[in-house]
Amino acid sequence: MADIKAPLFKADGKANGDIKLDAEVFGIEPNLPVLHQVITAQLAAKRSGTSSTKTRGEVRGGGRKPWRQKGLGRARQGSIRAPHWVGGGVAHGPKPRDYTQRTPKKMKRLALRSALSARASEEAVMVIEDFGWNAPKTKQAVTLLEAIGAGGKSLVVLGKLDGAAGKSFRNLPDVVLCDPGHLTPYDVLWADQVIFTSHTVGSVGRSSSYEMSKEDFVKEGGES
Repeated sequence: MADIKAPLFKADGKANGDIKLDAEVFGIEPNLPVLHQVITAQLAAKRSGTSSTKTRGEVRGGGRKPWRQKGLGRARQGSIRAPHWVGGGVAHGPKPRDYTQRTPKKMKRLALRSALSARASEEAVMVIEDFGWNAPKTKQAVTLLEAIGAGGKSLVVLGKLDGAAGKSFRNLPDVVLCDPGHLTPYDVLWADQVIFTSHTVGSVGRSSSYEMSKEDFVKEGGES
């Protein structure tokens, strides 16, 4: 298998050669069916599911029969809150529901690796050697993105020690921040380029802790 590499940059945007990427994470053949299923589950889990309508039993009024059963030449009616009446309840309307889908953890890991491999094959993966920024400044984040040629939407994967860098990037509208444990396939494919640090690029793909359902999408203990 050929070596998978990504351009390496310094914190000021100057090129510093290439860095070798893990072939098991960035060099596999993307599994499109699995990738589609996991992303569909992730988007479904984001739905609030709070749409609600009132049935005929929940609409106020209608407790009295509008007219007697027989003798008036009109159709019999039991309530003015039946669905065919104006102001009546809704038949078969939406009710609050849970849209989450259960997906095996192995499929989630495979989907993430497939997304990262797809981005790596498109040369859309970049690595920053070490930020080392003492104070957060949005201007230096903009300068860095321009220097490395990161235009459009960017996904920046930062570690716990990159607090100043995170505060520098968080005000940019086309930048999404995340840590390696919460990286998702949808985020990877959403971005035009994925930017790692030299510390996070080695840990990504080894574990994933994003949640899509209460039963299945839970923290994984660093399984490979």
